[in-house]
Amino acid sequence: MDKMTKISEFFKLKSSAPEATILIRLIVGLVFFTEGIQKFLYPDTLGVGRFIRIGIPAPEVMAPFVGVVEIVFGLLIVVGLLTRLATVPLIINITVAIITTKIPMFASKGFWSTIHESRVDFCMLLGLIFLLITGAGCCSFDSKLAEEKS
Repeated sequence: MDKMTKISEFFKLKSSAPEATILIRLIVGLVFFTEGIQKFLYPDTLGVGRFIRIGIPAPEVMAPFVGVVEIVFGLLIVVGLLTRLATVPLIINITVAIITTKIPMFASKGFWSTIHESRVDFCMLLGLIFLLITGAGCCSFDSKLAEEKS
């Protein structure tokens, strides 16, 4: 088994997902990519300051770390490179965001306010799960790499 075949098999680069999967990749990837950038542009409201307010340990380290994770893996999803792998850290990211922000909100503001405020988080989570299951689709670097091995 050659090196490209091993990589392709390990990351399951081949995907039978429809062409429209690019739309899911674009929305999910771009939201994470732009949110990561904003953690650096607006540290008081979206970066370190926010992490302090919601009680994330070591906010001076974690906010930039999360920002870089969102930028790098969001961009990988946009271009469709190692898509299934890229979803994993972002699923962890969004799960932590839901646990640290939406569960306390539910306790203080109730069901309807929480559902309203969590709509984007849950859409991102479902989009990531979709990409984890289906892969990047045909309009992606993953698809090109899978073709090279054939």
